[in-house]
Amino acid sequence: MANSPQSKKRARQAEARAAVNKARRSRIRTFLRKVEEAIATGDASVAAAALKTAQPELARGVTKGVLHKNTVARKMSRLAHRVKVLSQPAAA
Repeated sequence: MANSPQSKKRARQAEARAAVNKARRSRIRTFLRKVEEAIATGDASVAAAALKTAQPELARGVTKGVLHKNTVARKMSRLAHRVKVLSQPAAA
């Protein structure tokens, strides 16, 4: 339990930051879900557009400290590869 005025304020700040970070993570997950759904439908142009809108959101998650940069790099790389494979004609 926070007793000093400083610790009470820090507890309030931590609670507020947690709410903001939760909203940011949720927003990022929504963008990722849109890319996943676009890939699942098989429409390359929609998937590419969804990826293009998701990339800045992921990068913003890194700069705001919500996600680790390597996690975002891995996610972006994997999604970009899946979209690229989707856009290429099937090799016969």
